[in-house]
Amino acid sequence: MSTKNPVADRLLDEARRRTAKSESPTLGKAALIVGIIALIVSPVSILGWIVGITALGLGAAAVRRPVCVKQAKIAMTLGAAAILVGVFFFTLAIAMR
Repeated sequence: MSTKNPVADRLLDEARRRTAKSESPTLGKAALIVGIIALIVSPVSILGWIVGITALGLGAAAVRRPVCVKQAKIAMTLGAAAILVGVFFFTLAIAMR
């Protein structure tokens, strides 16, 4: 870095930080983990719905990053499946009464 133009140096540092943040696969991994957890807890209907919606939201946010598109799509699929399984078990519980 040069000290000739501190404003340009600061802007360059900020641009590098933003680029590094958008290339990080952390959000995709987090969405995938939440999606797996959502599918596991989905038989508990309300909890499956909440965690499934969270997986969908994280997946939607991660899809915008080019590094983790595949993980985000898998997480969104798992979240949607968890919601459907939760609805099934909720309907089953109501029908058994």
